[in-house]
Amino acid sequence: MQRNDNLIEIHMCDDDPDDRLLFKDAIDEANMLNRISFTRDGQDLMDYLRREGEYKDMAEHTLPDIILLDLNMPRKDGREALKEIKGDARLKHIPIVILTTSKQEEDVIKSYNLGANSYISKPVTFEKLVELVRKLSDYWFKIVKLPDHL
Repeated sequence: MQRNDNLIEIHMCDDDPDDRLLFKDAIDEANMLNRISFTRDGQDLMDYLRREGEYKDMAEHTLPDIILLDLNMPRKDGREALKEIKGDARLKHIPIVILTTSKQEEDVIKSYNLGANSYISKPVTFEKLVELVRKLSDYWFKIVKLPDHL
């Protein structure tokens, strides 16, 4: 299926419901038309991407164009999910931006070694989050050429 450049699908995996809501609000504040979906941990993300479990009825839906991934989550953390995604031939083309509170150098290095495309520390204010959303949008959806869904 061909991707419509006006309808980029963003998927955010974060266990904090407040962070998910703030990100949705920041997208609205930035006047972005992008669709966004959410999962709450790495296991939920993998089920979503593979259309398993509660997501099995979504088999005909396209995969997201980009994934925003938190690192520290219950059940399966972001590192484990990142490793699985980049090891799966059907999923590895999806760009993954780590969006986390961790500023530890070992997390940065490990994330890139596992195949992350970017690593960003979460902003502390809503205004900075809106600014980040605008910059992400400019870079990933206006400058970078993303693949059409494979």
